Amino acid sequence: MKNSVRSRLPIAAVAAVALILGLSACGSSDSGTTAEGTGKRIVSNPANGKVTLTIGSKNFTEQIVLGEIYSQGLEAAGYKIKKDLNLGSETVALQALKAGQISGYPEYASTALTSFFGVDPEKVPANAQAAYAQANGDFKKQNLEAFPPTPFASANAVGTLKSTAQKLGLTDISDLKGKSQDLTLYGSPECRQRIDCLLGLQENYGLQFKSFTPVDIALRYEVLDKGQADLSILFTTDAQLAAQKNKYVILNDDKHVFPAGNVLFVTDPSTVSKAGPDYEKTITEVQKGLTIPVMQELDARVDIDKQTPEQVASDYLKEDGFVK
Repeated sequence: MKNSVRSRLPIAAVAAVALILGLSACGSSDSGTTAEGTGKRIVSNPANGKVTLTIGSKNFTEQIVLGEIYSQGLEAAGYKIKKDLNLGSETVALQALKAGQISGYPEYASTALTSFFGVDPEKVPANAQAAYAQANGDFKKQNLEAFPPTPFASANAVGTLKSTAQKLGLTDISDLKGKSQDLTLYGSPECRQRIDCLLGLQENYGLQFKSFTPVDIALRYEVLDKGQADLSILFTTDAQLAAQKNKYVILNDDKHVFPAGNVLFVTDPSTVSKAGPDYEKTITEVQKGLTIPVMQELDARVDIDKQTPEQVASDYLKEDGFVK
């Protein structure tokens, strides 16, 4: 199968499909995106030209793409932008923010709560707004603050081949009840102890599996392809889910057990004050179209189509109507 960007829908069309599915499923959408784009063109404010912002990110594809989206959006709003993308782990990124080396960076709510604030994974809210409120409260105690979350959540998910899901009638994780005892599950070595993995499936969904096998996360799709696993722990924004959408499917976490992995842009009050209202406004505006299908598509354009994060971010902003 040839994985070319031309073989998949444009970003705006992906967002439109996500909107239609959301309307069909629950009568509302998490992004407001339409086929014509998210809407508001970013207007450059001359006053912002006096402010220099350094945008950081952690060191993997999704983070760098997000860093580029925020950087290019803020630049369109008139700010002078420097970039320090590919910083490293969340610990390194937070240290860079506290040291004043960067103005802000994207962080996952679940990562912030567990890595920075000592919250047990099973106590991280599954609801994005609740997780945001809790994380932002903790950040404020460290003289930092977080802007509201992205529509998408990058989190663990139970995945399988679409053919398997159709054969067994699987849509939600709860559909595994009465079937899981005949199915094999593969996941990361720490999966047994994680609420967003085997532990949560056992304790919250009451599932028992024929077997659980630890596997390196790089092999999470290969074990499905080779028939070694019936189910595998995937990530909701994996590029493969966009590139081979007719092959793989993730099961809906219908009991909302897995912690919220929505992204928060973390910054500090002094930068917010210096940058003025266009700072938060631009950040929250450009992320409105970032639903799970859209983020999968953006990651796929980098990891599979080998486009640069800079180009992918530029295309997203143009296709969603933020810039010309």
